[in-house]
Amino acid sequence: MRNGSSPAIRISQQARSAQTRQAILRSAERIFAESGLAGARTDAIADAAGVNKALLYYYFKSKERLYEAVIEEHFREFNKQAMETLNSPGSARKILLSYVSVHFDFICERRRHALLYQQMMMNGSKSMQKIVREYFLPRSKALGELLERGMRNGEFRRADRRQTAVSIVALIVFYFSAAQVMQLLGYSDVFSDATLRRRKREVLDFVRFGLFADPEAQVI
Repeated sequence: MRNGSSPAIRISQQARSAQTRQAILRSAERIFAESGLAGARTDAIADAAGVNKALLYYYFKSKERLYEAVIEEHFREFNKQAMETLNSPGSARKILLSYVSVHFDFICERRRHALLYQQMMMNGSKSMQKIVREYFLPRSKALGELLERGMRNGEFRRADRRQTAVSIVALIVFYFSAAQVMQLLGYSDVFSDATLRRRKREVLDFVRFGLFADPEAQVI
């Protein structure tokens, strides 16, 4: 028998390695969202992931690199879905509503990232510069081109393209960023299924009535 592991064993090892890495990322996501980069403890992340702390450094080298990996994984997956939607065929109105829906649903599924995103924006780290360059810029360009097309062909009312893009993103993201404050104000059902469905309808309606030249027209 030749030296070295068989292909089946190597595949099994690779699968376990990927599972371990994902377990660390999921635990780190929760703890970074709760405690921030400075307050998060690697011991706590390792315990939550069910791994030895040494594995955190094996996969990610440092707590800062782990934080960056959590942030980047989020934006990599979101950008994939967002760019597919923004570059899909159809009217500007249809594509924009689809994009807003995709963005809202993605945050619903991974809502902790609203807090992580705030932290990243405030600390002005090198990781933020990389995220902006690799993920924000192409998505912002595609959204801006969509808005310009819709304004040019009369689907959208004329408005400042950049300010409109900022307003749309704020409509989606702010609700999740402010959820803790809303809960302190007495909104105990912030993340209930019924409340999230209603919030999504309100966001889509706000976009329609704030931007569409004919908000009552059928979207095709």
